[in-house]
Amino acid sequence: MLSFLKDHPFAVEAFFKSSLVLTFAVPKDQLKDLIPECLELDTFNDEWAFVAIAMVQTESLRPKGFPKFMGNDFFLIGYRVFVRYTTNAGKNLRGLYILKSETDKKKMEVMGNIFTHYNYTTTDINQSSQGNTREITSRQSQFNLKVEMGEGVSLPEG
Repeated sequence: MLSFLKDHPFAVEAFFKSSLVLTFAVPKDQLKDLIPECLELDTFNDEWAFVAIAMVQTESLRPKGFPKFMGNDFFLIGYRVFVRYTTNAGKNLRGLYILKSETDKKKMEVMGNIFTHYNYTTTDINQSSQGNTREITSRQSQFNLKVEMGEGVSLPEG
């Protein structure tokens, strides 16, 4: 396949109906073998590394400028590690290394893997909400998250 297609050859737009991101600090030894040698973990006190799980319900995901009716609705789960990279010129960059990307629709897996390096897989994602409790599960991926939503907290001033 033409590899240049994987470099996000066009912008996309979508409405994020919901987004839930959880970030965990874990001992760096638990993550160091999951990233390539050219990267280093972005750590706190050289002891704690960080991993994030982002769960996003998209609506009308489509190439930018296309009519909304041409979009598709997908649920996406992304697993990422916070990393650093030093360029040959010595510039230090920070970013996220993709461990895994999951979706609930085969179409997103196919199209996402043509146009990105995210390596999507399709899995059985189920969501439910009852009162202040939200649950996201996948039997196939052995993923089970149950969150009790509290009251919103204001951002600090400034």
